[in-house]
Amino acid sequence: MNKLTLIVFSLLCFSALRAQKPILPSDQTEWWKRNNLRLIQMNLPDYEAATIDADTIVKDLLDFSANTLIINAGGIMAFYESKLDFHYLNPYMKPGELGKIVSRCHEQGIRVIVRFDFSRADESIFQKHPDWFYLSPAGKRIVNTDKYVVSINAPYVQEKAFEIVAEVLDKYDVDGIFLNMPGYQTRNSYENTYEGIDQNPYDKAAFKKWSGGLELPLKEDKNDPIFRKYEDFKKESISLWSKKLHETVKGRKKKVAICTYLEDYVDIIRHESQTHGLPYWPYTGSDNSNHIEQTFPDKIVSNASIQQISFRSRYNAAEPEEVAIRLWENLANGSGTDVSLMGDLRGYEDERNFTVMKKIYGFQKKWAPYFGKYESVAKIAVIAPGYWPSGLPMEEYRGIQLMLKEAHIPFDIIQDNHLARLQEKLKKYKVLILPDIQYLLAKDLQALQELSKAGVQLMATNRSLFDAPNELKSLFGARIEKDVNDGDGNYLRPDNQQIFTHFAGQSMVHFKYNLGLYHFEKNVQVLLPILDKGRPGPPELIGGHGPINFYAAGIHQTGNSSNALMPLNIGRIYYQTGYEQHKFLFLDLLKHLYPAVDQQLISKAHPRVEMIMNEYMPNTAAINIATPFRSAGHILHLINLTGFSGNTYFEPLPILDTEVKIQLDYRPRKVWSLSTEKTLPFVYQSGYVSFKIARLSDYEGIVLER
Repeated sequence: MNKLTLIVFSLLCFSALRAQKPILPSDQTEWWKRNNLRLIQMNLPDYEAATIDADTIVKDLLDFSANTLIINAGGIMAFYESKLDFHYLNPYMKPGELGKIVSRCHEQGIRVIVRFDFSRADESIFQKHPDWFYLSPAGKRIVNTDKYVVSINAPYVQEKAFEIVAEVLDKYDVDGIFLNMPGYQTRNSYENTYEGIDQNPYDKAAFKKWSGGLELPLKEDKNDPIFRKYEDFKKESISLWSKKLHETVKGRKKKVAICTYLEDYVDIIRHESQTHGLPYWPYTGSDNSNHIEQTFPDKIVSNASIQQISFRSRYNAAEPEEVAIRLWENLANGSGTDVSLMGDLRGYEDERNFTVMKKIYGFQKKWAPYFGKYESVAKIAVIAPGYWPSGLPMEEYRGIQLMLKEAHIPFDIIQDNHLARLQEKLKKYKVLILPDIQYLLAKDLQALQELSKAGVQLMATNRSLFDAPNELKSLFGARIEKDVNDGDGNYLRPDNQQIFTHFAGQSMVHFKYNLGLYHFEKNVQVLLPILDKGRPGPPELIGGHGPINFYAAGIHQTGNSSNALMPLNIGRIYYQTGYEQHKFLFLDLLKHLYPAVDQQLISKAHPRVEMIMNEYMPNTAAINIATPFRSAGHILHLINLTGFSGNTYFEPLPILDTEVKIQLDYRPRKVWSLSTEKTLPFVYQSGYVSFKIARLSDYEGIVLER
């Protein structure tokens, strides 16, 4: 055998060996704990199953520096050769292709997560089992083309779904499962219509059994105690279903990751950055990633940038500048890159984001040791009103975040129904901000009491704790006269110049939206007298804005902490109108509670430069989420949002010579740029390191090594 023949023979043997045993068998390690996802999700329309090709998919994933793929498997329709009679087969499905995709991806070191959606099933299944499906209070079904929404407590979800998952796990060596649209359905999401609480007989029976005989409510009303019980029932039933899914998956293959939007019994919590109505929210990557990372530190968060603008605009993508911001924010907050597409990457209808994706995925791959293993340095925590904040509480919550972001004040986000569970962690913060946090469980209210006693200061806005009068009194020294009151036309007087330092030359600040009328106890320091609406016009008659003996803020000293209450929509008004003096009312009061709030990170950078700082440890293959955190220094991420105009995303303006001072308890060994790979001159003096960033384009990461 000559040398050339030997080489060819060896290569053939090596290829055969790789084909027999892929590089990445799914049961090798708990691979997701590395927290270095560079994920692309291909949501395949049924007809694309006929043309997809495993080798092409792998080539494209490698071109994008992706290391994880999410692709269709089953649920609404099977993208493989299912043998189950209740699992509708995609008529365009290419036999053997899903297995080929898994094998080819593994050969190139790419993980494969398969997608399931058990929210709907085909009309053929509905015809056989109508009792498995959603039924509105008006007796209507939710239908999209020929796919019917199912009921979570009926046999399809409670039994058949697990058989589908088990079949896929037994057939394919996948690395994870992704569950789309879990939970209870009340809307036709694709038609944007509300249909109501599911009245399926299985749901009625399940709730009656759980509640000890209560009837299923017909409408959503948080003032109804039965509806509040129904909310608890939904959480518990979803958790029990998640537990059964966990047992189904881990009972077969422990090293298969479970990924979905739920909190219990999952390994990777998914969230989504989407484009919604105005005003656009450019901080969704930070909002979602920070929120999940800090509330669930034992989980991995993957925040998906949703490619399409809306369900009605599937074939148009969000602007490339918007997608870039989302991905940079993911990385800066300890998540990975994640984009959800319609179809595969070939023949795509709107490829404008592909350049951005390749750039940022490649950057993450190059600097992998500097992403994914962070500890927050924030001394402020904002409490989020639920997993998917919505409605008026969402606007208040976003407005408070916007104020802090523009002031470059580091903060964490903690979900409102996890305060008791995270009580020890919450003790590290100097201030907890409650933006319109209206409903808390008794255990979480008790946690707030204990945290206040421990010296953690509270700052609450709008109707926070309106239904907990005892806690409102003990924590804030307040009693409600009128919690819902139209403030349009009222003014606030920032007359305490020692606290409100931004109002030289201004004696009145206008208001609108909710302006609660609260009585504060005598020992509470009252601030911001509310002035009467007066006369709006004509100009000859304006005036009459006298005090009405109510105040827009009060500070209550409770032992070791000072708690401030602002019973008005101070966050919402800034989110909607952007009048800077409303921001300063809030920030000045925050600084009064915690004078060092703006001393941790000092910069005159443009307010639209987002600055996120974390401690880091090198993210290498030798460590995982269970490895004790050992700080190697700090990373300051700067994301340039100057191209965001409010309703359009443009290229950001380059920013020159940004001066930064960071409070550190050590002198850095080295300060350098991830973007330029250049060392930065710095000065360390009096506990601060100072340096200058010569140019900021879209993103910069500054590493401060211990």
